[in-house]
Amino acid sequence: MNGKDIYLDLVEEKFLSKYAQHVKDSKGRQYPLPPCPLRTEYQRDRDRIIHCKAFRRLKHKTQVFLSPEGDHYRTRLTHTLEVGQIARTMARALRLNEDLTEAMSMGHDLGHTPFGHAGEGVLNKLIKGGFIHSLHSLRVVDVLENDGKGLDLTYEVRDGIANHRYFDKPATLEGRLLIYADRFAYINHDIEDAERAGVLKESDLPKDCVEVLGSSKGVRINNMIADLVETSYEKGFVKQSPLFDEMTCKLHDFMFVSVYTNPDAKGEEKKATMMLETLFSHFMKYPEQMPEFYRSLLESNARDRVVGDYIASFTDRYAIRMFEDIFVPKTWNI
Repeated sequence: MNGKDIYLDLVEEKFLSKYAQHVKDSKGRQYPLPPCPLRTEYQRDRDRIIHCKAFRRLKHKTQVFLSPEGDHYRTRLTHTLEVGQIARTMARALRLNEDLTEAMSMGHDLGHTPFGHAGEGVLNKLIKGGFIHSLHSLRVVDVLENDGKGLDLTYEVRDGIANHRYFDKPATLEGRLLIYADRFAYINHDIEDAERAGVLKESDLPKDCVEVLGSSKGVRINNMIADLVETSYEKGFVKQSPLFDEMTCKLHDFMFVSVYTNPDAKGEEKKATMMLETLFSHFMKYPEQMPEFYRSLLESNARDRVVGDYIASFTDRYAIRMFEDIFVPKTWNI
């Protein structure tokens, strides 16, 4: 152990809660790395995620509204950044490991498909064994990134990425914190985007939710964070108070009916679904048309899984361009 390791251990012992995940207690990587003189292992994971190709592609993947005209609607990338900000705020207040929290936040949606959950539904239907974006995010960092070598992340970051859905049970409190940060972020920014799109108004929100959680995005997020921190501080768990949990669930259910399944908001999804189903069928029939890397995966993976890997990597606009290139007749230029 060098001086840097000793110093970082002392910092963690002094500032982190006894319930936090300490770097020294990490289960490590599949392929151990020489120590970095400047960064903890969780900081290195964050950097590996931010610099990978799948992270860059998030800027052109749907959050809720497909290929919106306006520049201010969220994409999967801006959603990820907002989740990271909320997660770090709560981690610092709870004296949990901020670096671990940020790393898993940055990686939690790397496996999302083009066209958001519509794309996920298509692949879940067509791939034997199903397709869940959180588990595919783990596949991205373990198998698909870095030309098949993966990112070789620590166990704790991988666990948080794979277990960030509401009813999952991650191994660390930082992973549990990510679940709430994700939920606080998407409920509130999806409300804002839906208002911008004219799909709903602030006055449409359930009155009891507004009374408890707040009447604007910023106030709601602040109140949700404060409630969770107060409920969880030095308790060995991470959760909301019963009242805030009830109102958050009710607001989520309201958004599911009013926005996530609203024909006005999601009307274009039928077209996106048809497009991805057609592309999937095409590459199942002609796998030789996939890039060399994905063809190499066919040696050890089922064809439908590899075709799913390829299509899940698409951005919205790349999926549209691919569909046009294969299926839309081109004009004859004389």
